[in-house]
Amino acid sequence: MDRTLAADLARLPELLDATRGAAADALATLDARPVVPAAGKPHDPEPLPEHATGADAALAAFRDRWESRLSASAGPRYLGFVTGGATPAALAGDWLTAVHDQNSNSALDGGGQDLERETVGWLRDLFGLTAAHSGTFVSGATMSNTTGLAIAREWLGERLGVSPAEDGAAALGPVRVLSGAPHSSIAKALSVLGLGRNSLVRVPTLPGREAVDPAALERALADTPGPAVVVANAGTVNTVDFDDLRAIEALRERHDFWLHTDAAFGAFAALSPEHAHLADGLDASDSVCVDLHKWLNVPYDSAVQFTRRRDLQARVFQNSAAYLGPLGDHPDLVHLTPENSHRLRALAAWFTLRAYGRQGHREIVERDIACARALGAALEADPAFTLLAPVRLNVVCFTLAEAPTPERLTALREAVAAEVFVTPTVYEGTAALRAAFSNWRTTQADVRRAAQALGAAAREIA
Repeated sequence: MDRTLAADLARLPELLDATRGAAADALATLDARPVVPAAGKPHDPEPLPEHATGADAALAAFRDRWESRLSASAGPRYLGFVTGGATPAALAGDWLTAVHDQNSNSALDGGGQDLERETVGWLRDLFGLTAAHSGTFVSGATMSNTTGLAIAREWLGERLGVSPAEDGAAALGPVRVLSGAPHSSIAKALSVLGLGRNSLVRVPTLPGREAVDPAALERALADTPGPAVVVANAGTVNTVDFDDLRAIEALRERHDFWLHTDAAFGAFAALSPEHAHLADGLDASDSVCVDLHKWLNVPYDSAVQFTRRRDLQARVFQNSAAYLGPLGDHPDLVHLTPENSHRLRALAAWFTLRAYGRQGHREIVERDIACARALGAALEADPAFTLLAPVRLNVVCFTLAEAPTPERLTALREAVAAEVFVTPTVYEGTAALRAAFSNWRTTQADVRRAAQALGAAAREIA
């Protein structure tokens, strides 16, 4: 063994303690650090070290060269994208994920996949899904949507008497994927799956909404006979609008389609009694996407994919090799996702669910919703801003009241980046900004700081 590697092994408890200290320092200073550090001159890349220097030197180099350039994305005022943090229990689980370093895909070494199945069962219960849905962990919403649509592709083949998994996507002929306000990952998934971005048909939405118009969807389904795929939204990115899943389900009485629901963060509405009606009907979906590194507050990367047709899922992703576990009626996880290598992502989710339960995660969701409403109210009361949509759940979509150009919004966003981070968007042709609340640390005090910073910056650039 290399002498430096052997020395690190001998001192492993000390090295872990030093790492713990660095992690504790980083988390303790989240509130004081710039949310997004000012852009500086990029470091010139260093050459690969020729000789070993050890973990202590690597930790020191990281803290010197890179730590100050990382955003406080784990903190309470990082409101860009839809980014959670890592609860204390999730952080502990993620550290132990690396410690145990499981490739949790096979019954030949089955502890990891059994833990994942238990965790999936908890999540299914959390989101109000029935046992008809089976689930697997994947890396994020994009992979969850891709996996769900891959199963939908096989379902289309089943309806047409072919198997795209065996014969290729071309065996299907033209495919229609209908959606009102699809996330960008849907088109990406269709490209990856060989169905093509052009197979995505945009269906009109309700006036002033991002929710699909059920009557327009029925007309689109009737336009061309034959099976189709419908992608419903349970929480759109810009305004957290929800399609009427019950109305879409009712269309199955007259039309043949696979229903995939993108509920990346909207599924968490089910935790709040006041908002659970938004996700009503989620269980009727044939496949469901839920992103966990958003509102479950587990570290990146983590999502779950649910489906009612695990048999078709295994037909798509089966991997036959003597060293892999069985397919059978209860296929090993290796047969259910594109990944043969599958880290034990479920452990962080298991830890946070085990530690805080339904009520603890309900509190996070409801506090974030209250924070979003408070920011929306503050911006609505400030003449410098215009709300572009009601605050339905946890996202505030807003713009400048005067001259909301992309350039002025960029200037605003950059002016407040040290205090609060929001992301740009376009809503109904208007350049806008989005503040998304999903972090377990965020409080009303953070809302006040964010609103004050945005207001001051808006007046300055005016």
